[in-house]
Amino acid sequence: SRCGALVWQKSPKTPKLHPIANSVPGWFSLPRAVRPICSVFSIFSARMTKFRKLGRPAAHRVSMLKTMVSQLVKHERIETTVAKAKEVRRLADRMVQLGKEGTLAAAQRAAAFVRGDDVMHKLFTELAYRYRDRAGGYTRLLRTRIRMGDAAPMAYIEFVDRENELREAKPPAPQPPQRTPLDPWAKSRASQQWAPPKEDNKNIESDG
Repeated sequence: SRCGALVWQKSPKTPKLHPIANSVPGWFSLPRAVRPICSVFSIFSARMTKFRKLGRPAAHRVSMLKTMVSQLVKHERIETTVAKAKEVRRLADRMVQLGKEGTLAAAQRAAAFVRGDDVMHKLFTELAYRYRDRAGGYTRLLRTRIRMGDAAPMAYIEFVDRENELREAKPPAPQPPQRTPLDPWAKSRASQQWAPPKEDNKNIESDG
């Protein structure tokens, strides 16, 4: 300075890159006002495709799905919109799978989601025994009507293999027939029968 006082110069700071800078194409060419918006969409773009938001916040959506799955296990058939029914079907099949496992860890995971001791008891006793031979597909979705007011498509979601079900479940696919292995003698005979004719090298050389 002019008076000769010491002037402390700040060391140049290295610019910190945003964690999304490498994943967003053209990040550095974007205006600074647009970068935060792009970062938010980049973070949640993968999460938004894994589940349906159903027009509700996260806490409300989880609470609603817990109630609907518990009511489905209790009554074995409920009517709701198609979008909600698809989410309930995915979670209900997972709860039945936990009931079939029957372990303490599975019971703790199911108790953290379903509501009611009677629902837990039915899940680990009646439903687990009913679907002991079924590998999956414990629920079905049947479209019913268009709701008046908002024209939302409605559907029934119910457990299969139950009394008074709307439609009988498809029988399990039969096991494919197992082929009996051939003995070595029959195998060699079959290979000789279907083998192409061998060309005689002597005749080929003599013709040439």
